[in-house]
Amino acid sequence: MSTLSSEDSARLAKLFEDIRRETHTYVGYPCTSDFDYHELFNWLALPVNNLGDPFSQSSLRINTKELEREVVRWFEELTHADAGQCWGYVTNGGSEGNLYGLYLARELMPDGMVYYSQDTHYSVSKNLRLLKMPNIMIRSLPDGSIDVEDLRETIRIHREVPPIIFANIGTTMREGIDDIGKICALFKELALPRHYIHADAALSGMTLPFIADAPKWDFAAGVDSISISGHKFIGSPIPCGIVLARKVNVDRIARSVEYVGTLDTTVTGSRNGITPVFLWYAIHRFGREGFTQRVTASLDLARYALDAFTRSGIRAWRNPHAITVVFERPPETVLKKWQIAVQQDVAHIMLMPGVTRGQVDELITDITAARQEAKP
Repeated sequence: MSTLSSEDSARLAKLFEDIRRETHTYVGYPCTSDFDYHELFNWLALPVNNLGDPFSQSSLRINTKELEREVVRWFEELTHADAGQCWGYVTNGGSEGNLYGLYLARELMPDGMVYYSQDTHYSVSKNLRLLKMPNIMIRSLPDGSIDVEDLRETIRIHREVPPIIFANIGTTMREGIDDIGKICALFKELALPRHYIHADAALSGMTLPFIADAPKWDFAAGVDSISISGHKFIGSPIPCGIVLARKVNVDRIARSVEYVGTLDTTVTGSRNGITPVFLWYAIHRFGREGFTQRVTASLDLARYALDAFTRSGIRAWRNPHAITVVFERPPETVLKKWQIAVQQDVAHIMLMPGVTRGQVDELITDITAARQEAKP
């Protein structure tokens, strides 16, 4: 049996240690780092492929569609979908889920116009170009949510065109939440019978359901499709996510493919069969009670971080229900060390599972020291 050379093995070992070391200063992006899937390592010896629709078997039986369907059903309940009226699948991440939601909206309303806020994730404009969908960017409010007044006026000007709303349920930088109730009221106010709302809930889709006083944002609130990331709050060594949509809409675009003996309803043909196992494992390991505890811990840490920034004289704030703390942009040395995302004059940290108070304190110490060094 062929094996790696000692040089190649040493290179891999060094890279592994380098990446493991970097996870200590990984607080600027929303990825949980405290997951443990050691019990699933044997799955990496199988050529698992969830080809095609998860609710339709194919001629390829080496798949985990049974577990994938259970994952979909769990998220259906989490997002208050009507029983039997929702469809979904495990994606490669939030961007694919958003692409699917927009694709579905375009197929249903090819004459529609997409409206999205200026705080929307950068991948969405790329998806709109790929789909060649006409679109208009709407102003954002200071908290990151869409300016509903600007949206109202813009839709009113284009009221002959069905509106497709790309709603943010937790924006990338500030974790702002678009008001779905006001958007739906806007449809009624302007007498718009044809409309579609896709909700990008990449991060907050796994936090809001476990917060008692959270705003309404899901199927019960009136959205038509939802994208949630799996590698963000749940945690996974492989990027993944879930997309959900009203089944009646998906049925209108489904196509049968004889070659593989299944329905073509997903963005990709061959699909990852391992990530559904990760999600299934995490769901069964933690359950609703466990995720409630993890969300509560992240919220507590976010409050601690905000207080710590304030005590140190660093301007900072956070939205209600957010595990993101936004603060004034620190020196470049701090940004590089702590892998922090920035937007103009602000930065943020994400208080995900795996982040500790010690890391927050160390970050603030670094900011304070860097500021002192920068003084003339």
